[in-house]
Amino acid sequence: MATVTEGRMHAPVHLWMVGTVTLLFNSMGIISYLSTKLGKLEEMGMTPSQIAFMESYPAWATAVWAMGVWGAFAGSVLLLLRSRWAVPAMAIALAGLIGVTMAETVILDVPADMATPPGLKVSIWAVTLFLLFYAVRMRKAGVLR
Repeated sequence: MATVTEGRMHAPVHLWMVGTVTLLFNSMGIISYLSTKLGKLEEMGMTPSQIAFMESYPAWATAVWAMGVWGAFAGSVLLLLRSRWAVPAMAIALAGLIGVTMAETVILDVPADMATPPGLKVSIWAVTLFLLFYAVRMRKAGVLR
């Protein structure tokens, strides 16, 4: 539970735990994004057909992917900094996740060997939605400044 000392709200212990765990989780998305954008596709073990798919990835899909991973990463950092800006960052992350999901399922012809595993997909959705919900609750509780 958050406590108040001399007019200042202290962050509850769970904020540090949630912020740290989600920062580590969201770092995986950043590593994946940067690896593909910095041309490290062969080093990631991608086949020539997978590399061709990633090199043909449309700019708009890259933009929504960036919104998702960078928004989520920023949301975790801002949560640890106790910034009220964690909420809009997580809203951007959710918009990016919705865009990527739509791109993968409706618009792009993603090769079967490039599809996100269902367990990872569920985890990404769960963490993103939880972090948005959590950031809103912490803002309403006065923990985020």
